[in-house]
Amino acid sequence: MELENGEDTSPVASLLPLASVSQQPYVSELLSFTLDRLQKEPELLRVDAERIQRQMQELAVGNYRAFIAAADALLAIREEVSSVDKHLESLIAEIPAVTSGCSEFFESAEQILEKRKMNQTLLANHSTLLDLLEIPQLMDTCVRNGNYDEALDLEAFVFKLATMHPKIPVIQALSAEVRQTTQSLLSQLLQKLRSNIQLPECLRVIGYLRRIGVFSEYEMRLQFLRCREAWLTGILEDLDQRNAYEYLKGMINCHRMHLFDVVNQYRAIFADDTSGSEESNDGGLLFSWAMHQITSHLKTLKFMLPKITEGGSLSNILDLCMYCAMGLNYVGLDFRGLLPPLFEEAVLNLFSKNVSAAVENFQVGQW
Repeated sequence: MELENGEDTSPVASLLPLASVSQQPYVSELLSFTLDRLQKEPELLRVDAERIQRQMQELAVGNYRAFIAAADALLAIREEVSSVDKHLESLIAEIPAVTSGCSEFFESAEQILEKRKMNQTLLANHSTLLDLLEIPQLMDTCVRNGNYDEALDLEAFVFKLATMHPKIPVIQALSAEVRQTTQSLLSQLLQKLRSNIQLPECLRVIGYLRRIGVFSEYEMRLQFLRCREAWLTGILEDLDQRNAYEYLKGMINCHRMHLFDVVNQYRAIFADDTSGSEESNDGGLLFSWAMHQITSHLKTLKFMLPKITEGGSLSNILDLCMYCAMGLNYVGLDFRGLLPPLFEEAVLNLFSKNVSAAVENFQVGQW
C-alpha cells in the first residue's frame, strides 16, 4: 500500500519543479494533507507569517541598539579594513628594504661574532701572545750579551712558527723583526772573525754561522778568509810606516804568527781539506788566498827594503824573513826561494848609495 502511495506522489512532486531540496519535506507533507486541510493551509500560512513578522518587529524594537551598534561596527570595520589595506600595501613595499636590512644586520652580526670570537681567543692566549711578542727583544738581548745559542734557538722557533702560519700578520711581523735581529747577530759574528780569536772561538763562530744558514759552504770559507784577512790588514795598518825597519819587523812577525794560525784554523774548521789538495777540495780557495798573502808580503818587502839605509838592519830583516818562511813551511807556504832576488837588489842598491856617498865625501874632502 505504501508502495502504491509512493508511486502516486512521484508524479505529483514532479509537477512542482520550483521546489528546492529544502522545500521537499514540506511539499511531501502537503501531498499527504486532506482537501479540507489543504484549504485551510493558506490561512494558516498567513497567520504564521503575521506572527513571524510581529516577532521580527518586536526583536528589532527590543534590540535596535545592537543593530545600530552592529551597523556602526560594520562601518568602522570597513574603514579599518581600508586603513589596514593601505598600511599593508605600505608594508609590502617596505618588505624588500627590511629584508635587505636584515641581511646586512645578519652579515654585520656574523662579523661582530667572528671578531668577538677572535678577541676571546686572544684573551685566552694573552700570556702566550705576550711571550711571542717579546721574542725579538729577548733575542736582541741575547745577541748583545753574547748568548748566541739561545738567540739562534729563538730564531729557529720563530722560523718554524712563520712556516706553519704564513697567513697570520702578527706572526709574519714577528718573523721580520727576528730577521733583523739575525742580521745584527750575523754582523757580530763576522766582526768576531775580524778580531784576534783562537781556534776554539773560530769553531764556535763558524758553527753559529752554519746554524743561521745564510752562506753556502763555499761562501762560508770565503767569508772566513776575508774576515781573517781584514784582521791581518788592520794589524798592518796600525804599524808605523815612517820607519821602514820597524814596519818590516812588525809585518814579518805578524805574518809569521798570524798567517800560520789562519791557515791552521781554516784546515781545522773545514776538515775535509785535509784529504787531498786544498785546490781540489775547495776550488783552490785557501791556496789562492795564501798566495795572495805571500805576494802582498813580497811586494811590501820590495817597496820598503830600499828605504833601509843600514846593512845591519837589512841583515836583520833577512834573518826575520827566513825565520818567517821556515815557520810557514809547516803549512806549505815556504817562500825562502823568493827572497834572494829582493835582498840582492836591496844590498846592491844600499852598496851603490854608500859608494856614491863615499865618493862624494871624498871629493869634497870630508873623509
